[in-house]
Parts: sequence; structure tokens; C-alpha cells
Amino acid sequence: MSKINKIGVIGAGNMGSGIAQKIVQEGINVVMIDMKDEFVERGMTNIKNTLRQGVERKIFTQEQVDATLSRLTGTTDFNAVADADIIVEAVFEDKQVKSDLFKKLDGICSEKTILATNTSSFFVKDFAGQVSRPDRFIGLHYFFHPAKNRLLEVIPHDGTSQETIDKCMLAAKLHGKTPILVKDAPGFVVNRFFVPFLNEAARMLGEGFADIPTIEEAGKRAFKTGMGPFQLMNVTGVPIALHAETTLGDELGAFYAPAEKLRAQVEKAENWNLDGEADESKVQEVMDRFYGVCLGISAALVDEGVASIEDTDRGAKIGLRWLTGPFEIMNEIGIDKTYEVVEAITKKYPDFKMPETLKKQKEIGKPFDFKVVDLDVKDGIARILINRPEAMNALNEAVFAQLEERFSEAEKNPDVKGIVFEGAGKAFVAGADIRYFVQNIKANKIPDTAAFTRKGHELLLRIENCEKLTIALLDGLSLGGGSELALSCQAILATPAGSMGFPETGIGIYPGLGGMLRFTRHAGPELAKYYTFTGATLSAKDAYELGIVTKLVDASDVESAIASLVSEGKFDKYREREIPEKFKPLAQMCTAENVEKLLSGKRPEGVPEDLAAKTAKIIGFKAPLTLKFATEIIDEQMGKSMADAVEVELGRLEEIFSTADALEGLSSLGRKRPEFKGA
Repeated sequence: MSKINKIGVIGAGNMGSGIAQKIVQEGINVVMIDMKDEFVERGMTNIKNTLRQGVERKIFTQEQVDATLSRLTGTTDFNAVADADIIVEAVFEDKQVKSDLFKKLDGICSEKTILATNTSSFFVKDFAGQVSRPDRFIGLHYFFHPAKNRLLEVIPHDGTSQETIDKCMLAAKLHGKTPILVKDAPGFVVNRFFVPFLNEAARMLGEGFADIPTIEEAGKRAFKTGMGPFQLMNVTGVPIALHAETTLGDELGAFYAPAEKLRAQVEKAENWNLDGEADESKVQEVMDRFYGVCLGISAALVDEGVASIEDTDRGAKIGLRWLTGPFEIMNEIGIDKTYEVVEAITKKYPDFKMPETLKKQKEIGKPFDFKVVDLDVKDGIARILINRPEAMNALNEAVFAQLEERFSEAEKNPDVKGIVFEGAGKAFVAGADIRYFVQNIKANKIPDTAAFTRKGHELLLRIENCEKLTIALLDGLSLGGGSELALSCQAILATPAGSMGFPETGIGIYPGLGGMLRFTRHAGPELAKYYTFTGATLSAKDAYELGIVTKLVDASDVESAIASLVSEGKFDKYREREIPEKFKPLAQMCTAENVEKLLSGKRPEGVPEDLAAKTAKIIGFKAPLTLKFATEIIDEQMGKSMADAVEVELGRLEEIFSTADALEGLSSLGRKRPEFKGA
């Protein structure tokens, strides 16, 4: 696949400038175009102000901002995007304006250029029919604010080529978006149920079913959000809600048509008045109306093949920031209750029919099962994708079970020569799902944690010893269990975005899936202790220099690098190697003598003063017992086979999870710095 060096953004308004900002922040050159110089300048000013605020909040450094702006060009000259790899249209929702724009771009741009529309209300196919390159035309629907919201709906029409889809999915990943692949249909996925949510609020108000404060409170409780429907309309613009509903109604019928109360509010040119207190006696009834509409539409989307249940949930959680997605909500309230509230909507709005997806699920009488690990086999290579980007692909029981299933399928497939593990979104795998550990501690089920960990070890040993080459594609953050999964593979292919880290000692436990063991075999016990003790991030570049990463390539070269690794075959990943000079002070920090000093609060010897002070300070915030256990495990497993070393590590697991520090550290994650007592 060719590299993505330059992206054009047409439109310098809030959406266009936000898209441009996000892309240049992630290292890709952007040309932002608008019709007038003042429009371009306003867009550039918006970007500069946002970045300046980021510096003030210590999100960026001034150097990062300067580098970001150096990749951005603003102009009114459309010829400046003639050689762009992708062009994203972000002008206002006028079908003729967009059509004319694409005809103009089609005549200017090189043959390689992909044209993309950011429309939220029109069919992608309608614009694709206006150009001579329908195979290189696609929808890329961003969500506000595009510099912050990670969701991107990728919408091919029937004539979009697979190469175009693949390139746009890569572009999404390169600029930090979580893409979901969506059928070209009215409202796509998220707006298809979100806009009717707003409309139903106005309908209930118009019926006198409930007042604004009650409907607001019910909306927030139903979907666990910070804003209800009327406040959301006030923030985004009441006329925008009317426009979106009108478009959906024109395409899909009366159920989606705008409420009269919404039309009247737009005619008044006023925001909704949010004052008042909620009527608690009506909140549940209003919630049921919202559930009936949103859950019913979500199931209809699956019926129509617009998106999977997983991507529908992903769209709600990432794009709308719902705490749980529609299908997760169905599981929470129960399929019978879901059927009941949706049936009530079908009776109230006869043109909305009960979705077959819900009928079937009610017949089964069980919750929905979610697919979180995907398998794709092509040209002798199996790609196993951990697809939980909304949770940074965190490992839990379901993920491990499906990983084992997909791996077994790939392992048994006679056509497969290599097996690649990768993560969706910005992370490879950001560790284990901590909630599981906390629940087991509180329920006195620590043996369940040990059994779960043992099963994980068994899978990782299978991956390490597989007859077929196993490869970890490390093109994003990996922490804890994610780094341990990567280390279990026979080869690691990384991009500059990849990294490793073992943060466990900061939350009262030690890396429990062989990370310390395998790191020791790669780089020696001293460096294994250093990275375990400190939780320091190991960049892909540094891991490559240590020989842990097999190949380091640009994102656009991943496919060819995978093919090359598979064709080259197996090698000894634990081969002897010289530790690069720059890592030797870190190794010296954790010699046996210095570890003893560090754990007793004394100054280590033979290392630079600043490194010693920094390391001692970091270790001071770690759980003392965890550091002691990690040291003992690394020392005891030396010289043993990997299977025997795993038993050493597992032998201390129940003991560490039984400590007060483990509960303190795991419970504190994301809330406060834990206070360890060494107990």
C-alpha cells in the first residue's frame, strides 16, 4: 500500500479545521482550503487557539505545536491538493454545493487521489456518481469535535474498491481515529438512533408526556451521559437537529419525521429552556420511551446489515460517549424488557416494525454475545484482531476465550503459514481488565484469578511454541498483559507508534503472564528488573535496538513486512546479543547488589547521580512487596525452561493478590495514587 503523505481538507469551519488539526497533530501534512482568505484565516486561528490552550493545559509543548503547524497549509488555491492522497470534504450540508465541489476536485486531482465526503445526511453513492473515480470515492464521517472525538464512520458505497477502503482505514489509524465500517444508509449508524433520540424528546414534550427537566434527567440516566437531549440540541444547534430529522424522515418515513414541537422551536429561534426540577414519578416511563426508540432502531440497523452489534455499540460509546452501547443496555435490562419497550414503540408508531434481531433473541432467551476477537485469513496469513478499541483492547475472560478459539482455528488451517496478532484503534493491548481482579479479591475468589492466569499462560506458551510463525503487530500502546502477549510471539513487527510497558508494580501486583520471564531471556535479569520496577515505557525503537522487536517499519510498510517475516521463517528470538551501550546504566541500576540497596532505600552504586535519584523516586511510589516478589521470581526462574519458569511465577500469584497492597493498588487505578503499606 502506498504511503499517506498529504491529506486535503476542504472547508475551514469548525468541522474542517478540527479535522485538519487532528491530522497534522498525528504527523501528516494537510492542506486546508476554503473559498475566501478570511475563511481560511479564521480556520487557522481556530487551530492555533486550540493548540495554544493545549500548551497552557500542558497537553502539548510549544515545540510540538510548532512542529504541528509546520505541517499545515491554508489556502484558497484548489491546485494545492492536486497531488493529495486523500481529500476530505467538510463543507455545509447542501447537496448541490457538495456535488459541484467533487466535480471540481475530480478534474484537478491526480489519479491516485481518494475523494471522501464528511456528509452526515446524504448517501455517499449520490456523490460518487458525480465523479469519474467512483472506485476511489468514500464517506468519512467525523464526529464533533473532530480533534477530540475518536470515532470515524468509514462508509463505502457499492462501487468503492477494497484498496480505497483499506487505505482509508489505515489513514484513520494513522491520525488516531477508531474506524467502524458502515453501510451506505440514511444516518449511517450513530445518527440513525441518536437523531431520533432527540426527536423523541421533542415528541414527548409536545404530547405533554413529561416536561423538559424530567426528559433531560431520563435521557441522562438511560444512557449514562452528562447531557440530556435538550441540552445537546442547545449545544449543537436546534436547527441542525431539525435538518437531520427532516433528512431521515424524507428517506425512511413518518417514524423518523421531525416532531412539530421541534419545528416550532426552530421557528422561535430560541434554545430550549432547561430550568426546573425533574418529576421522579415520570422518569422511568420516559426512559422506557427512549429505550424503545434507540434500542429498536439499533436492532433494525443490524437487520439491515448497516453495522454489526459490536460496531453499533462502539459508535455509541466512542462517538456519543454513552457509558454502555445499545446492545449492552439490552443485556443489562434483559431481552424481555427490551422487547416490551420496543413493542410499545411499534404500537405507537405503526410504520416502525419489530426488528427480526430482537424477535430471534427473545426466542433464544439469552443475552447478546459480543465478538471481540476477529480472524481473517488471506494469502496464507491469518490476522487475529483484538477488536475492543473502546476499552483499549483490554484482556478479560471473553477476550482470552475468543483469542484461544481464533488461534486454534488459524493453527489448524493447513493454508496458514503465519499468524499475526494485532489490536484495533490506537492500542495493541492496554493490559488486563482490572475490574475482574478487584471483583475476585472482594468476593474471596482469588483462586479464580489464578485459574484465569494459568489459562492465559497456557495460551501464550502455545503461541510461543506454535509450528507456524506467530507475529505481534505492535503499532500502538501495549501495557502489562498486552506487552506479555507480544513477547510470547515468535516475532514482533513494530511501527514507531508501538511501545511496551509493565505498570503492574504501581498497582500492587507483578506482571503475571510471563513478561518478566521473557524480557529476562531477551535482555537479561537486570534490565527485566529495571523495566518491571519502574514501569518505564520502552519505545518500539529502543525495543528494536535491544533485539526484542524483530522489524521496525513505517505503518504503510506493514503488509510487506509481514509477508517478508513469514517467508523468512523461524529464528531464535532469544539468541545471545550484546546490550547496547545506552542501556548499560539501566542494567547497572538493577544488579543484585543495587536492587538490595534500592529496596532498603539506599543509594545504588556505579550509576549516574541523576539516574539513581530519579529511579529511587519512581520506585518509592511502587508497592514494596511487589518489588520483592518480582525480584525473587526473576532470580528463581533463571536457567529453567519457560514452562518451569511459568510455574515459578504462578506459584506466587495467589499470595500477591491476597495482599492489602494489591487491593489498594487495583482499586485506586484511575482515581488516586495508591498508598502502599507493604502488607
